Amino acid sequence: MAKILTVDDSKMVRMIVGSAFGAYDCQVLSAENGAEGLEIARREKPDIIFLDITMPVMDGLETLGKIRSDGDLSKVPVVMLTAESDGERLGIVDKLSVSCYIAKPFKGEQLVEVASKVVALNRKSA
Repeated sequence: MAKILTVDDSKMVRMIVGSAFGAYDCQVLSAENGAEGLEIARREKPDIIFLDITMPVMDGLETLGKIRSDGDLSKVPVVMLTAESDGERLGIVDKLSVSCYIAKPFKGEQLVEVASKVVALNRKSA
């Protein structure tokens, strides 16, 4: 069973991610900020992480840096969720080897499409 972690300070975004994968046999974990997300990632070892850039406590760039420097998490695919268009910040993200970006607002289908490239997603049986 695939483990999907979403780290975003927006409750609505966390709900959209959870809903997007509702039809699939997977576990969706969520965190409100980078510090909480990092703690969950270290404990649960997700197969993919959807990570917001702008958050309180620990932002997405700092969180991504810590993920990439953690031996157990360094290879986990990370998809950045962002409303940002700041080229300098996005350039930093590229250097930290992010799998891709999804611009906000987004549709759940986009998340499933991206995740299915790196994680085996199986539909729940009726």
